[in-house]
Amino acid sequence: MVYPFYEYLIERKLDEHMFPGEICFMLSEADFLANPGRVETVSRWCMDFPKIEKIIFHISSKNPDSLKEMVPSLENLAKDATVRLSTPSGEEVCGSGKPEILLVIGRSGREEIAEAIAWIAREDIGPEKITEEMIESHLRYQVNPDFVIKTGGSHLTDFLIWQSVYSELFFTDVNWNRFRRMDFLRALRDYQTRVRRYGQ
Repeated sequence: MVYPFYEYLIERKLDEHMFPGEICFMLSEADFLANPGRVETVSRWCMDFPKIEKIIFHISSKNPDSLKEMVPSLENLAKDATVRLSTPSGEEVCGSGKPEILLVIGRSGREEIAEAIAWIAREDIGPEKITEEMIESHLRYQVNPDFVIKTGGSHLTDFLIWQSVYSELFFTDVNWNRFRRMDFLRALRDYQTRVRRYGQ
């Protein structure tokens, strides 16, 4: 009975105007395998707050196709959101609502930037015309996470290395399998206490 009451106390103090518009959870393969169903659970927690418009999950893995088979049924989430599943071998989209949920398995940030540069080169654009904005427009994942949460320690991957340069980072020692709604609310509370400087 203690946890629900504590959750209530934290949630009622959250400022409805200060939620991240885009939130990203970075997981290891071991994290995901410990509890694949928590992806849907955490998505539901985020959906309790309409200001969160994009929910991103990245699972670092050298065997993404095998993990893809363990992803919970996307149709459950697609009833209330747009769900995009992305792996090196392809992408799958289902649903048409909001928020948008992006689940990426086994893709890296360096790989994404290399793809963007190759795409620009195929368009025969001269090097003097290449700008940051042009590179950004050619990135596979058109997201800009306000808040990145890493469970189970402080090691980050290079996923969204370009897009997350100004993101607020939150590290928790709580493993993904034990990550509770209370831990999520604590992270949101921490986010709301920060003054974002966007690199300045």
